Amino acid sequence: MVVDVIVNGLAASGTYALLAVGFALIFSVARILNMAHTAFFMIAAFLFYIAMSFFKLGYVASSAVALVLTVLLGIICYKLFFERVKEHEQTVMIISVALAMVAQEVFSLLFGGSYRGVDPIISGFCELGETRISYQHVFAIACTGVILIAVWVWLSNTRIGNAIRAVAQDAEMANVMGINDRYMCVIVMTLSVFLAAVAGVLMAPIGMVHPHMWTQPIVVVLAAVILGGLGSIGGSLVGAVILGYVETIVAFLVPGGAFLGPSVALMIMVLVLMIRPEGLFGVFFEEERL
Repeated sequence: MVVDVIVNGLAASGTYALLAVGFALIFSVARILNMAHTAFFMIAAFLFYIAMSFFKLGYVASSAVALVLTVLLGIICYKLFFERVKEHEQTVMIISVALAMVAQEVFSLLFGGSYRGVDPIISGFCELGETRISYQHVFAIACTGVILIAVWVWLSNTRIGNAIRAVAQDAEMANVMGINDRYMCVIVMTLSVFLAAVAGVLMAPIGMVHPHMWTQPIVVVLAAVILGGLGSIGGSLVGAVILGYVETIVAFLVPGGAFLGPSVALMIMVLVLMIRPEGLFGVFFEEERL
């Protein structure tokens, strides 16, 4: 039981971490509350499923197709719908919800409301005591860790990463220093959607692909981002890990817990915010948002 909780918690936390970090990035730099963020997670999962099941492409080719097409769609959505109204947060939020609903209805029309499975990228199991752990879970956890570390290193040690951090802290001053904030926003949107797409490709073989799979993650991601401190990358990561493990523990120990995860996540967020309205790391990241 303990090993199951640890492994499944790592997988859930990794997925939420990829989504939460991407969400926090685009909010920090472009000040966009992109409620369609997890819709890109769903789109990538469906594209991966389509490439695997209908076009019989290999795992690498299917992953590449899903990632590239999802990122391109994200950039198009940003340029067409978000960029011109990003100063109006409520408008962006409404547009993003509308886009997510459109994606949901398109996939519902094409595939119905049924749940569809994808063959694991790496089949088989390993034994850890009396617990069997699928290689797919191990692969997803390892990929998530590598990607998150790579993103952190890139943001901390490259010129573009430093420029993104500068725009996140003060866009006007960054412009004065010669940094094109509009270009940085496009880069961050690309990275944000890429992280969501990676999460979709990694989790499609573990879970099930269906047109409503974006709704539950967006609740947990919002809770994680707000719990950690809105706009804080590190705080979002910590919040995602906390809520990922809470959801896993509830699912294993509480009858019907699989349906209670988002509710428990929201309750934890509310309780923490009643004590620390700025979130767990709101003050720590006040001066340095990234």
